[in-house]
Amino acid sequence: MKTQELYQKYKKHIDLIWEIANLLRGPYRPPQYRRVMLPMIVLRRLDSVLEPHSKEVRKKYLELKEQGLLSAVIEKKIDHDFNLNFHNTSEFTFNNLLNDPNELARNLGNYIAGFSSKARDILQKFKFEEEIEKLDEANRLFELVKKFKDVDLHPDRIPNMAMGYIFEDLVRRFNEQANEEAGDHFTPREVIKLMVHLLYTKDEDIYKKGIARKIYDPTCGTGGMLSVSEEYINEHNPDANLELYGQEYNPESYAICGSDLLIKGENVDNIVFGDTLGDGKTDDGLPDHKFHYMLANPPFGVEWKPEKNEVTSEHNELGFRGRFGPGLPRINDGALLFLLHMMSKMQPTPEQKGTGSRIAIVFNGSPLFTGDAGSGESNIRRWIIEKDYLETVVALPDQLFYNTGIYTYVWIVTNRKSAERKGKVQLINATDYFVKMKKSLGDKRNEIGDGDDGKPNHIAKITRMYGEFTETEHSKIFDNHEFGYLKMTVERPKRFNFQVNEQRIGCLRRTAWFLELAISKKRKNREQAEQEEAAGRLRQQEILRVVEAITDDTLYKSRTPFENMLKEAFKGSTEKWSAKLRDTLIDAFAEEDKTAEPFHNAKGELVPDPKLRDTENVDLPMDIALPLPLTYPDKKNKGKIDNTELLELVKDHCEQYLKDEVLPYRDDAWIDHSKTKVGYEIPFNRHFYQYQPPRPLSDIEADIKGLEDRIVKMLAEVV
Repeated sequence: MKTQELYQKYKKHIDLIWEIANLLRGPYRPPQYRRVMLPMIVLRRLDSVLEPHSKEVRKKYLELKEQGLLSAVIEKKIDHDFNLNFHNTSEFTFNNLLNDPNELARNLGNYIAGFSSKARDILQKFKFEEEIEKLDEANRLFELVKKFKDVDLHPDRIPNMAMGYIFEDLVRRFNEQANEEAGDHFTPREVIKLMVHLLYTKDEDIYKKGIARKIYDPTCGTGGMLSVSEEYINEHNPDANLELYGQEYNPESYAICGSDLLIKGENVDNIVFGDTLGDGKTDDGLPDHKFHYMLANPPFGVEWKPEKNEVTSEHNELGFRGRFGPGLPRINDGALLFLLHMMSKMQPTPEQKGTGSRIAIVFNGSPLFTGDAGSGESNIRRWIIEKDYLETVVALPDQLFYNTGIYTYVWIVTNRKSAERKGKVQLINATDYFVKMKKSLGDKRNEIGDGDDGKPNHIAKITRMYGEFTETEHSKIFDNHEFGYLKMTVERPKRFNFQVNEQRIGCLRRTAWFLELAISKKRKNREQAEQEEAAGRLRQQEILRVVEAITDDTLYKSRTPFENMLKEAFKGSTEKWSAKLRDTLIDAFAEEDKTAEPFHNAKGELVPDPKLRDTENVDLPMDIALPLPLTYPDKKNKGKIDNTELLELVKDHCEQYLKDEVLPYRDDAWIDHSKTKVGYEIPFNRHFYQYQPPRPLSDIEADIKGLEDRIVKMLAEVV
């Protein structure tokens, strides 16, 4: 069922819950409604599941308690006897909580405390007990419970998929009220469905009877990706044994996800609460686990400053023994850190006698190309591509997400590529594969079709393009080399003319070396200091005497004859000709001149002009084997080539580019090979750009003439 249809089918539940939320107006501002509404929805859904067994469970609980059994033993016994994954041992349900209005707050607290430990731990993340007292004091609690009692949220009436949409639409509305940032968004179910299709297509193992697989989402939110993956696999292979794992740092989302898994009978212990990257309080909650399949939609464009200390420390101290060996992105977007985290949890490759892993992750455009050669982002891309882990990138339409309208991309990353895909990357442009929604949901105005009601099945088309692995208008295949490049530094020489005149002698007087001649560094012995300073002043006078006596006012456009003239002038002077004197005079009497000869230093080497410095990106030579023999990670050289043999290989390649593309226009240019860096980027739009010729001038002229005629007619009517 499509997003819009599923939304419309259960819209009455969303509208009803939103109407109930209006009861909170007064004690709560609209952005604060979520503090009450989300835990109440979870409580009512749990209650809907448990209500048929409530009396029997209560009776059994009292019997076991009478026997003096430990609480943990009682919990296991009740779950086993009633075939439940959780239970409530209190005497209350939503149907009888209202029987004693005066004690409603206390009874509701007892009802929550009556849940078994796993459910109670989940509910505690809402911190709802604090709100119960506030609701009671504001005289809102009775009406709230009364309204929720009449809302049927049983899974038989509202399946988990629909419940996910209800939660996400409500949270979206709450976010809008609170002006949440675009980075905090949910993943539409059709996007997840596409990711799942891409992840499991051509993966025959998943369809084997009795296969056991572990699925993981490090930013699991309310659990949508895990749920859709499980449903897809079970639909095609009911005998598959699946374990779902995840981690989530938002307490509300964690509680929603945990309650959903409880209802489905999943192991809630596999969902960890905390910051996946590590923020000083929490860390990777599943450090020793490896997973067969991983999916994620990490936050877009969100700073990782809270995690900086832990992430940087792990990168520096553990390198590739940790999660972040290839590099660190800039602080304002940590999305690539989540991919590195997931890749650290890949199963060993088939060559290592393992099964390998497959990853699907949603990014915005930034991870494709942000970051110059040698930057953290470039080094991460380089490591992923050179290791032959990147399999496919799919560009999705814009306006797919609830709280942001930007274009997004699905990356498929794996360490078990098929033989035909080895050394290759497939780019799929699916930006035109969408249908307009009849009614927008926040910023979501488009959806990817799945074929219902005669509408296009975009998911099937995109998946088919991926599976066929052929070149089409929307699918292009590249060698890994084609995303790498050499960033070479092109230098051009400084050019100066030289002349001894009054103005430039004034420059000499202000040079640091000249001034310091008359400044003694002997602070303790004043007499010696005065002697040194007096001698220094004499040296200054002698230097000035020599240069002021030069009558040659020729404008030199080359260093050598000017330097020879100065050297000759100081013959016989008490000021000896020295390297320091020479360099000071050359600098003081020099002036930039584009028509002058290239400037050489004392060793005869050309001196580059920083203002004329430029860089050129050159494609990697196709005959160089990947991965490049460079040091990982590039902590010191920031992407510079640190392998002598490789540097020699790329020199000729760069020199040929210089000869063909630069020297015809700047014949004095040269390459500083010590600065050559390796970079990687995925210029997606460039590869799918289609040239649109401009309209003929005659057509444009005709349009302008037509507009002028209309304006004249309108003005005539006014007159």
